[in-house]
Parts: sequence; structure tokens; C-alpha cells
Amino acid sequence: MNWSWRIGRIAGIDVYVHSTFLLLLGWVALAHYLAHGDLGEAIGGLIFILALFGIVVLHELGHALTARHYGIRTRDITLLPIGGMARLERMPEDPRQEIVVALAGPAVNVVLAVGIYLMLAMGQGVSALQEVMRVGGGFLDQLFWVNVSLAAFNLLPAFPMDGGRVLRAVLAMRSDYVRATQTAATIGQGMAFVFAFLGLFFNPFLIFIALFVWLAATEEASLVQLRSALDGIPVKRAMITHFRTLRPDETLAQAVEHVAAGFQQDFPVVEDGHLVGVLTRHDLTTALGQLGPQSRVREVMRRDFVPVDPNEMLQTAFARLRDCDCHALPVVQDGQVVGRVTADNLAEVLMIREARGRRRLEPDEPIDFAGRDREEHPLSLAESPPIGSGSRG
Repeated sequence: MNWSWRIGRIAGIDVYVHSTFLLLLGWVALAHYLAHGDLGEAIGGLIFILALFGIVVLHELGHALTARHYGIRTRDITLLPIGGMARLERMPEDPRQEIVVALAGPAVNVVLAVGIYLMLAMGQGVSALQEVMRVGGGFLDQLFWVNVSLAAFNLLPAFPMDGGRVLRAVLAMRSDYVRATQTAATIGQGMAFVFAFLGLFFNPFLIFIALFVWLAATEEASLVQLRSALDGIPVKRAMITHFRTLRPDETLAQAVEHVAAGFQQDFPVVEDGHLVGVLTRHDLTTALGQLGPQSRVREVMRRDFVPVDPNEMLQTAFARLRDCDCHALPVVQDGQVVGRVTADNLAEVLMIREARGRRRLEPDEPIDFAGRDREEHPLSLAESPPIGSGSRG
């Protein structure tokens, strides 16, 4: 995620903090200092917020480690002012597994709450929620109610929050996965309205949560629909077969000439007939300013490129485009580049499916893109916005 800094690695998963999180820390410290006029109170407020977000990390690790049990990788965990987000590479296809993954986060909060409750029970017991909200309460009392609140709040059926994912999984057991997602997303958007309304009168933070729920529900419903449209269609049915390539010994100035001649933005780099790298537009423009136009492509190209096989499904290509956060993938067979798949290809498949009445395309059915002569004039491909975003665990 942009504007985020890596702060550590837990169980093989990178943990990032978004820059806006620092604004939250500053606001909490200032609010405590102005309320009490004591630097110690400000430091105490910061310690509590850091402990709170430590709990959030554990919550997200619950999702991530449970997903790992089902063979699903977690790209990273990011801390935001409104909470945390674990970006899973995908959600389980089995609804029962999705329920387990979704419930794993709140389960962590339940376990922590029980542990803190037992610690407090050995002393004076747990303070009531009303007392903690009114006078603050002890540190452990606050952490107890934080865990109870996080568990309860995340179980609300506000897709894509945890409770919303459980709802989607239950619906998917009884109906089509796409329809289940759309229903859960609609309910989630309704919950977002409720959050926003309550936020106007009680806690403005709920307005930010409402915005996140609304946007995330809309986006994930669209992504599920796109994956469904691409399911069962091999890459070779949609790949671009006419395109430009570069050699490692060519200069960046020559690459710029290719870009200026048309609209191809990412170039496979080929040597002796085999793919050895990829030069992206971002890397090209960055290197022009740092190294100059006479630098060689081999100095700039990416060697850790992500290829796709022509016999793989477009759904797989879609997942890899999201994972690498790139606009195009080289299609490679026996070490040789035979085509390219771009975000435009996938968007056009969805557009054609819509035009054909939402009927799923057959694997060997011609796609017949509008403007299919783009394969004869490969540089006329207009760039579209990158597809995808991480899934919230």
C-alpha cells in the first residue's frame, strides 16, 4: 500500500504502518495533554494506542495464519487509523474455510479477553464498561473491553468485515458465489449508512469506517464478478500476439521511441529468443532521470518478472496481475514470449460478457474484441487503471 512503511516481520509476514497512523498518534498525544496538562498523561495515551494496535496486529495474524493453514499466502498486514488490514492473496473457495478464516480474527480477541479477565479476576475484578468509559479505568480493564468491542464489532454483517464474510460464505452454501457476494455487499453498504448516521451523533470515527466498508464492499463485489467472467477461458484466447520486444543492449532512448510510436507501456526483454526480463514504464521513466537516455535496458529491466502460460486460465492471469501490481504479463511457452496479457484484455472480456447477456464464455469461443486489429497494430493499446486490491482478512 502506498504511503506505508515496513516496521517489522512476524511469522514471515511483513507488517506496515500507514503514514496517516502517525497523525492518529499525534492527535491522541495532543488530546491527552490538553485534557490533563500533563506530559505523563500524553505518554500514557500513546502507550494505550500502541497496545491497541498491537491487539489489531494479533487479530490480523489470526486471519493470516489460519489462511496459511489452507495454503493461502498473506501479502502483508497494514495498520491504518481505523484498524488493520491483512491482504490475503485470495479468499478460500470453500465457504466453510472462509468462515473459519473470517472467525479466526475475532477468536483471537475472545482469547485475549478471557486471559485478561482471568488476570483481573484474581484481583478486584473487571470494571464495568460504563465506568471505564466515564473515568477511564485501569490499563487492563481498558484492554479487556477493547478486545470485547473488537470481537463484537467485527462480527457485524458489514461485508467485507469479518461478520460480512461469514454472511457471504453462508449465502454461498445456498446460492451462486457471485450472487452471494453481491447480496453481502448490498447488506454491507446498508450497514455503512448506519455507521455514518451513528457517527454524526456519537463517534466521528464511524464515518471513516462507513466510507471504508462502502468502498471495499463495492470493489470486492466487482472483483468477484470479474473473476467469474474470466473463469474457464484460457489465456491464449485473449492474449495480444503482436507486440514490441527489446534487447538487453538497447538504450533507454530506443525504448522511449517505441513508447512514443504507440501505446505499449511494458516491454518484454528478449535475448537469443528467450525472455530475460521486463521493462515497465515506471522503471523506464525513473531510470531516465537517474541514469540518462544512453543507459542500457539490462541496467533497468526487472529480472523477477511474473510470466503466465498460454494454457492457463485468465482467472490465474488476473490474480498474478493483482499480486505483482503491474499492468501487463508476458505469456511464455518453452522459454519464448508468445504474447502479452494486459489489464485491458481482462476488462474487455468482462465488457463482452456483459454485452452477451452475462453468459459465461466457452473456453474455445472466439472473443472478437472490439478493435481486434490491435493485434495487427500492437501499439494502439490504451492503458487502463491497474486492476485489483488486497482482500481484507
